[in-house]
Amino acid sequence: MRQAYIGIDVGTSSTRAGVFDEAGNLLASAKYPIQLWQEAGDIVEQSSAGIWNACVSSVRAAMAEAGIAPELVRGIGFDATCSLVVLDKQGNPLTVSSSGDHQRNVIVWMDHRAIPEARDINATQDEVLRYVGGAISPEMEMPKLLWLKRHLKSSFAAAGHFFDLADYLTYKATGSLARSMCTVTCKWNYLAHEQRWSASYFERIGLADFAAENYARIGTEIVAPGTPLGHGLSQAAAQELGLVPGTAVGAALIDAHAGGIGAIGGRAADGGEVDVRDRLAYIMGTSACIMATTREPSFVPGVWGPYYQGMVPGFWLNEGGQSAAGAAIDHLLRSHPSFAEASAAAHSGGLDVIEFLERRIMARVEHVGEAALLARDLHILPEFLGNRSPYADPDSRAVIAGLDLDTDIGALERLFVAGLCGLAYGLADVIDAFAENNVRSRMVVMAGGASRSPLVRQIMADTTGLTVALPRTQEPVLLGAAMLGAVASGGFRSLGETMASMSALGRVSDPTNPAVAGFHQRKRRIHRMLRTLDRDSRAIMRDDKAGAHG
Repeated sequence: MRQAYIGIDVGTSSTRAGVFDEAGNLLASAKYPIQLWQEAGDIVEQSSAGIWNACVSSVRAAMAEAGIAPELVRGIGFDATCSLVVLDKQGNPLTVSSSGDHQRNVIVWMDHRAIPEARDINATQDEVLRYVGGAISPEMEMPKLLWLKRHLKSSFAAAGHFFDLADYLTYKATGSLARSMCTVTCKWNYLAHEQRWSASYFERIGLADFAAENYARIGTEIVAPGTPLGHGLSQAAAQELGLVPGTAVGAALIDAHAGGIGAIGGRAADGGEVDVRDRLAYIMGTSACIMATTREPSFVPGVWGPYYQGMVPGFWLNEGGQSAAGAAIDHLLRSHPSFAEASAAAHSGGLDVIEFLERRIMARVEHVGEAALLARDLHILPEFLGNRSPYADPDSRAVIAGLDLDTDIGALERLFVAGLCGLAYGLADVIDAFAENNVRSRMVVMAGGASRSPLVRQIMADTTGLTVALPRTQEPVLLGAAMLGAVASGGFRSLGETMASMSALGRVSDPTNPAVAGFHQRKRRIHRMLRTLDRDSRAIMRDDKAGAHG
């Protein structure tokens, strides 16, 4: 082997590292858990030092499994959740927690403490908000920063650096303060198409501090993903990771966007030209991202973006999403009385619960799509953490209709399938919003753990009417991160060339049965009714609260 690249992916609960050859073949991978602090009031925090240590452990384990010399690793890349990291002027952790613990210096993406701040920012109706679908999400960084300024003034004032987690990792690896165009454009309201921050926006939302200090704490050097940073791996980082000092490090990506890079540019089986505009990336993990690529900017209400070069160089990105995807299914299953029984049975067969349930379901149907019929009388709006898109409603909550008193594993199967259907209808809502604004695609390329499920893929295909494909690699997110290292090292001339060389498509969904498609159309009508019920019930109770205090 002539050379290798490492991709490092930091998710919500674990860090993973993958070692790839120049053709995009996975040589080895390893995983290491991350500590998570969760408290009432939608508080979710992590430690940047703990995350870095998890990166070190996973890289060392993956390299040991690959059995290759460190000198063969030409470049590395990082991706991460869009969480906020706060450091002091010396680069040490600075608390974001009411506990005062400086190790708790990361506000995790799913932390919703800043919902009031998001509302206040949206009330300004600033022009910048056009580039986040018209309404900023509490998952983004400006609401979180405004929360810090209001509620932890000492930390806000003492901070020397505010990083998106992915940019913190490249800083830790190289010492470079450069930020990725992906992170700051998609989560920090940087206007990449104009190559600037908006001073008037910061003044209107109450964060004029950043404009006054010439953006020193949030980024003055903004570079494209894959740009080589500093002088490569620093001596200290190389020693920790077990790699060679000076190894190229590419500017990072958000985790879902790394999955998009690792998925949508893959070679098709017929070897024809790839047009990334024809392919949606659907990255399904704890949450889900639905990403569309266009040549010209498209403003889709309730959908984040358009972001110039937010993912693919030279293109605009529209990013829909579901705040709870895998997390919603896990919560549904754990809430059912038969979960413990199913878990024990799955464990005895060497499976996880979802694999166990899917095998039971698939054994009883002739065609994969027919499994959805199990959810005929059970309907779920699975929005436990609100709606990202296309309704941009962080207060939305889950609704279940048709739940009975059955407590056996068959009832758990029905709940599982109904939850998958609910997620599929949320995906279809985003795709419809895209189409209404002239963003059209012919294929959904899925990545993330759930994408390996034939049942998940077929329900998504039958609901949306689009072909659903898998990348050839089982680890498209890790591959996307490794591609950043490949570009930074000079192994490829561009990220586009890297996508074409290191990735390919794998399996595609079966043709949709018209009867099953009709079934999903009827259930989507009920899905819309559940959304209306959720919205109207909240409005009624707001009126009741106002009356009680009147």
